[in-house]
Amino acid sequence: MTDATTEEEHRVNDGTEPIGTSDVIAGAGPVGRPGERATVRLREGDADEGPRYAPEWLQLREPADADARALGLLEPLAKRLAELPPGEGGLVVHDLGCGTGSMGRWLAARLDGAQHWVLHDRDPYLLHFAAVASPRLAADGGRVTVETRRGDVARLTPDALSGASLVTASALLDVLTRPEIETLAAACAGAGSPALLTLSVAGRVEFASPDPLDADLAEAFNAHQRRGGLLGPDAVTAAGEAFAGHGASVRVHPSPWRLGPEHAALTAQWLRGWVGAAVEERPALRSRAEDYLRDRLAACESGELEVVVHHSDLLALPRPVEA
Repeated sequence: MTDATTEEEHRVNDGTEPIGTSDVIAGAGPVGRPGERATVRLREGDADEGPRYAPEWLQLREPADADARALGLLEPLAKRLAELPPGEGGLVVHDLGCGTGSMGRWLAARLDGAQHWVLHDRDPYLLHFAAVASPRLAADGGRVTVETRRGDVARLTPDALSGASLVTASALLDVLTRPEIETLAAACAGAGSPALLTLSVAGRVEFASPDPLDADLAEAFNAHQRRGGLLGPDAVTAAGEAFAGHGASVRVHPSPWRLGPEHAALTAQWLRGWVGAAVEERPALRSRAEDYLRDRLAACESGELEVVVHHSDLLALPRPVEA
């Protein structure tokens, strides 16, 4: 779901320089043109344009993502998957905007039976990385195989998902527009496939040691997430409505990052991205935000910073097909 970055984009702000969009690992915050997100590029661009997003960010966040995903959704999902007629190659799982393949590494080993994962992303480098690093065994020792498909996940059709047993994605819904979420829900419904869509931003951040500027930054960051018609923190609600409109039952569980001293590297990058996006959206915050970021990074480095970054996981189960 992310691409590589330029040398400038890898430069890290230590809190003493002005905050800017080149101060973060791409994927931790805003990069490139306004209205684009650092999770997955969804729309067609210049064919000669180089990769934009860094696998380093996806690798950095993978352990926190794994801890955050809602395990409570796996039981109803597994029950539905067990009701499917046995296929020749087992379950067929389409992972949209797969990035480095973290979803497959988390989920494949929690599902029984042979599985064939179809990995979708626009970045061929990430597709290769995801395929090479994919798991090979299911929870019960069944074989796991993979294939890759390069393309735009915002233009999915039921035909693209034909034969899917399950559609998955991480950190995807919040970078979609309402029509794109409707397209996704329609494609899943047309294929008769459940969807497990994890780690969508919820728009809430809680620090163990609150600061008066927290609320202003959170509000500005959420506004930045909604640029260009993207749904940001409204995405899970919109997705629930879209899937329900196609007859699916929808469950939403919280999946927060709980970041403490053991997550210092991730927390520092997340902070830079969070504050940087807020300042880009609301430049009047800049002077106060620079002091805020310096103090928060110092607390992070000393192991004193704890923060909960709220996300939500959504499971959509299509109406069972009547015999």
